[in-house]
Amino acid sequence: MLFLTMHVRVLPFGILKDSLGSAASRVELPEGATVAELLDRLGKARPAPELRGIAVSVNAEYATAGDVLHDDDEVGLLPPVSGGAGCSGTGPLAPSADGREEDQTVSTALTCERIDAESLVAAARRAEDGAVVVFDGIARNNTRGRQTLYLDYEAYEEMAEKQLRGLAAEARSRFGVRQVSIVHRLGRLEVGETSVLIVVASAHRAQAFDACRWLIDTLKKTVPIWKRETFADGAVWAPGEPFPEEIAIAPTEAAHGA
Repeated sequence: MLFLTMHVRVLPFGILKDSLGSAASRVELPEGATVAELLDRLGKARPAPELRGIAVSVNAEYATAGDVLHDDDEVGLLPPVSGGAGCSGTGPLAPSADGREEDQTVSTALTCERIDAESLVAAARRAEDGAVVVFDGIARNNTRGRQTLYLDYEAYEEMAEKQLRGLAAEARSRFGVRQVSIVHRLGRLEVGETSVLIVVASAHRAQAFDACRWLIDTLKKTVPIWKRETFADGAVWAPGEPFPEEIAIAPTEAAHGA
């Protein structure tokens, strides 16, 4: 009996690169295999406790354990996010979610350059705004009592860009604010540099505060960006917050294909 097979491209990120290897790999599966079956295959070939509680993307979109894979799919293995080597991010700030320069209501970017917070905040202000609320995430000099030398941020860039644009657009709709800007650094950060900047402009302060808080809290749980911290006595991948239930793939799902 002839069994048809397919190949998918697997990309590990963050701490999973240490246990599964940093390079993308092609995995052969039976045609019609699911995400859960892929994880089961990977776990048997190279057991990694870090596979527990991860999220999985298929072609840069979050997937569930039961999703069926297809030939040439790109599968991302995503440990809980916390925010690597290399940086191919865009410039300081993309003009808008749809690329039209005249539409500045949503601006998002990944960048390898230092973030100029003062300029970005000034650019967001309009005469009709009653409030501009800013979250400026800064690389501090210590974590849990250990001296921090520098940070390295890594992203699944194609997916992270989609997630940032989606969050910015959702914040405008959900909270009724006029403008949202989000820019996140990638690559090497020195102590004192900005890692993520969120700027929300609105006619009223309450909506701007609520939108800014929702944006950073949601970004830290769902946007695929990871942080590696280098201390005076070693380096580790920063532990991320657990994924929301609708994104995380539970160990039982991975094991049994539920």
